Amino acid sequence: MADPKGFLKVTERELPARRPVAVRIMDWKEVYEPGDSAVLRRQAGRCMDCGIPFCHQGCPLGNLIPEWNDLMWRGEGRAAIERLHATNNFPEFTGRLCPAPCESACVLGINQPAVTIKQVEVSIIDQAFANGWVEPKPPGRLTGKTVAVVGSGPAGLAAAQQLTRAGHTVAVYERDDRIGGLLRYGIPDFKMEKRHLESRLRQMQDEGTRFRAGVNIGTDITWDALRARYDAVVVATGATVPRDLPIPGRDLAGVHFAMEYLVESNHAVAGDAVPNQITAEGKHVIVIGGGDTGADCIGTAHRQGALSVTNLAIGRRPPEARPDAQPWPMAPTLFEVQSAHEEGGERMYLASTVEFLGNEAGEVQSLRVAETEFVDGRRVPKSGTEREIPADLVLIAMGFTGPERLLLEEQLGTRFTERGNVAREDDYQTTHPGVFVAGDAGRGQSLIVWAIAEGRAAAAAVDRYLMGDTELPSPVHPTDVAIGVAHA
Repeated sequence: MADPKGFLKVTERELPARRPVAVRIMDWKEVYEPGDSAVLRRQAGRCMDCGIPFCHQGCPLGNLIPEWNDLMWRGEGRAAIERLHATNNFPEFTGRLCPAPCESACVLGINQPAVTIKQVEVSIIDQAFANGWVEPKPPGRLTGKTVAVVGSGPAGLAAAQQLTRAGHTVAVYERDDRIGGLLRYGIPDFKMEKRHLESRLRQMQDEGTRFRAGVNIGTDITWDALRARYDAVVVATGATVPRDLPIPGRDLAGVHFAMEYLVESNHAVAGDAVPNQITAEGKHVIVIGGGDTGADCIGTAHRQGALSVTNLAIGRRPPEARPDAQPWPMAPTLFEVQSAHEEGGERMYLASTVEFLGNEAGEVQSLRVAETEFVDGRRVPKSGTEREIPADLVLIAMGFTGPERLLLEEQLGTRFTERGNVAREDDYQTTHPGVFVAGDAGRGQSLIVWAIAEGRAAAAAVDRYLMGDTELPSPVHPTDVAIGVAHA
């Protein structure tokens, strides 16, 4: 283990300081100050190397957390990144964007604040990139088999990297003008600067993965033509259909889905020209939805110079401490203050949006909201509690309902589940032979760590389909093995 008495000597979590609000809202750089190596070593030393490390089960990737905590504490950074990469293709993404269910499952968390696993993780990979330890790992031989991966988010990239390293010729198709999916255009730079994505893409290109940006599968190339061209296809298009709010006034100008807003902002930050960009500058902004996407909208609005930002959530405010109904090692639903929330604005809970109100020009100018009450298990507006909130820009960040399905159904005859996800078997294969699905397209809206885990597991299934009972390097999560997925 790391320091045998570390958890007794250091009983508090220590995280890097966030840059002052007045400074960071003036740019798009990441909010955290550089980490102190001494602090990271102390936190890694708190890991108890438990006989049963529940953090393994809390992490969908089965990350070998006690092992790389120990190596980080000992100052063996190169060995630490090797253990981290053994289960996680992209720790620079998860270390910044994952909500860290591993920390909720940390045994130390029973009676102390959990180990700062996520911060140790990101420090390991950042150190590795800085020292040139992240090197291409091209295959020793080629199999002659070809695979198309459609979608370049974390699931598609993970599947592509695993399959390339197994010796298959892999092409990743992305309909946007750049590779990265929501990592590129859905995540603001203040949460993850795009240089981290670019560094990983360079490694993948050097390994042999081919990237085809600006190609819309289903339109530029039909799904059935793609399937005929490749020995296997992996669908990793994500769950991109947003959940709407069909109430009066929904068609007013100034009411947008969150992703419309975030995508345009990320293009602008990248230096692209964005005609008629949706911007919060000088506006009263309402963000409907209390999740991560809503927080991204809040932080973006602050940086664009919004006059005010109000965040509405239909449910109750979560508790600040673990509730009895969500005991350890479950991942509890807690009240969270993200960096965007520190930067200003108001958060309102039990707020039901009743109507969007507009002016004579057809532009939104306010929202009519009411208190939420629970009737027969349903959340409904409470009569007599209505009031108006001024709004020049409304962003709907209520999650996603599933993948886009029309072209898949028409061109491949793909079947979907009752929940709107692509139907698949335990081996990630869809109803169309040779077509597999990974990530949110098959699972539904979920965490980035689940997307990477599914990309790795789907890659193992594709390799078995192409080559028979073979194994790809590095084990996947034990639950994947249990349902018959080969090592990825």
